[in-house]
Amino acid sequence: MTEQATEEEYAGEERRDNRTSSAGIGYAVAGVLVVLALGALTRFFEAQVPQWADGTPFERVAKSIEFPVYAIAFGLLGNAVLSRLALRDALSAGFRTEFFIKTGLVLLGASINLKLLVTAAGPAIIQALLLISIVFGFTWWLGGRLGLEDKLRALLASAVSICGVSAAIAAAGAVQAKREQLAYAASLVIAFALPSIFLLPWLAGEFGLSDAVAGAWIGGNIDTTAAVAASGAIAGEDALQIATIVKTTQNALIGIVAIALTAYFALKVERRSAEDARPTLGQFWERFPKFVLGFIAASVIGTLYLQWGGDKAAITTVNDLRTWFLIFAFVAIGLEFSLKGLREAGWRPVAVFASATVVNIVVALGLALVLFGNFEVG
Repeated sequence: MTEQATEEEYAGEERRDNRTSSAGIGYAVAGVLVVLALGALTRFFEAQVPQWADGTPFERVAKSIEFPVYAIAFGLLGNAVLSRLALRDALSAGFRTEFFIKTGLVLLGASINLKLLVTAAGPAIIQALLLISIVFGFTWWLGGRLGLEDKLRALLASAVSICGVSAAIAAAGAVQAKREQLAYAASLVIAFALPSIFLLPWLAGEFGLSDAVAGAWIGGNIDTTAAVAASGAIAGEDALQIATIVKTTQNALIGIVAIALTAYFALKVERRSAEDARPTLGQFWERFPKFVLGFIAASVIGTLYLQWGGDKAAITTVNDLRTWFLIFAFVAIGLEFSLKGLREAGWRPVAVFASATVVNIVVALGLALVLFGNFEVG
């Protein structure tokens, strides 16, 4: 009787585990469907709002609003509704922010001509190297002064100095950061990037900056590629071109920063508590964010494809697919955004990120004026 009861108990537990697993898969699928639906709604509004506003006082504003604004807005709205219905946590497994961002970044590589950046965008390369070094160094220093944990310092410094959430993800993989630390960094990026989309083009106009300087300032300062595109579009087509070159140059440096962080944490930070643990090449490979290799490979393939006479329509298709994944990523970020997470992180990460953003604004403007002051677009 005892053995039979035990077998029945195990069988019951197995059935409960299977039901739990099935329910988890169902919720994850439902979460993905929510992201897809809100992404489709984003594309619909992006296309229709300018037509609805045609001939009204809001016409110019409507045409200037790009998909990141709609995607995040719908994500935040979905966040509020699902939280109200007590479903957000259950569906969160399907939001897949990292997957969407990483896929979008790999596809982004196809539109980046590395040869063009090296041969025709010298000022952008100089600006990227100086800006990343100065802002990353300041953020790392201030985070240390305020007592932030090294992994969170690495995420914040990478996010504010390179390209926002994607850089934070690369840094998280390199230093093996906690998931909640990545959530803090992503939340801060979005919170600061949203007003920058509108603030920097307005300030560029108030300061009387040329299109090249305005574009270089926007591309060097705003943390996310999609937000740079949105802000550059508001500033004008010429400014958008320069902003894109500057931002993609910074994007191309993600891999270098990831390798440097991998080496630093493996060789120095973690050996403080394990002096006899010598890092191996396998550990470097395990930490390295693999999507960076896909990003570089896509860039090389795209460059060679066009050089060998490939059809530009293929790259356009890839870019459109990239836009879809970035839309899904921004929707998912809105769905995952948590003021509770920021409150739990305390004031110090917010203070570090805000201070670094101010430094980034000032340094990026100075570099843009020096490097792009006499630059002619076209």
